[in-house]
Amino acid sequence: MTPRLLGLLLLGALVAVGCAGGQDSRRASDINTQLGMNYLQQGNLNQASESLERALQQNRRNAEAHAAKAVLSERLEQYDDAERHFRRSLRLDDEQPSVRNNYGRFLCNRGRYGEAQQQFDYAIDDPLYRRRHVALANAGLCALRDERMDVAEEYLRRSLEHEPNFAPALRRLARLRYDSGDYVSARGYYQRYTQRSDQTASTLLLGVRIETALDNRDEAASYALRLRSQFPESDEARELREIERND
Repeated sequence: MTPRLLGLLLLGALVAVGCAGGQDSRRASDINTQLGMNYLQQGNLNQASESLERALQQNRRNAEAHAAKAVLSERLEQYDDAERHFRRSLRLDDEQPSVRNNYGRFLCNRGRYGEAQQQFDYAIDDPLYRRRHVALANAGLCALRDERMDVAEEYLRRSLEHEPNFAPALRRLARLRYDSGDYVSARGYYQRYTQRSDQTASTLLLGVRIETALDNRDEAASYALRLRSQFPESDEARELREIERND
């Protein structure tokens, strides 16, 4: 649903609120929440903020509005405000696996790894949550940041059990296997990743490293050429030049 259409629906809802003496404010709050979430997805943070503020004015107990406001505040680097809204949303409705996942990601970014893991596990343990593969991959990334490599690999493998083609999990497992010296397995994950996602400077450099470790010189040269041509000013291209000078 586009913001324009939601805006028209909201206008109708507000008219209804006026006629009903304010009895339908929750409906208006829900519409404003959806409108704010759409603006948030589009990167229009000012409009998102206005819509979500209206939603909370209309219904302070709208858990979804608090969750969206938390994500917005995080993007604006208002971290105390973000945490307050995450907590408020979960106090109002603690059975929100998507909010648990987002809160876990927020906590992990703040370096609060143990608390983050608890939130991810709440989401992962919900059998009705259709995006458990995302929560599992996020839990894996958080464990990586906490330098718990075995735990990270377990979460990432479980993510692929739920969604075998999930590119973020494939990419991270490829790097994990490379770092552990299992280059054949790293190449397998890497090739699956490249079939399903666009290459970045960092993934092209990983491809160079994996193929070089396996002494596949033609494949390594192909990835190196793409890295130099597509991302000539990247840190990875500079790192590649340094590697080539030292060889």
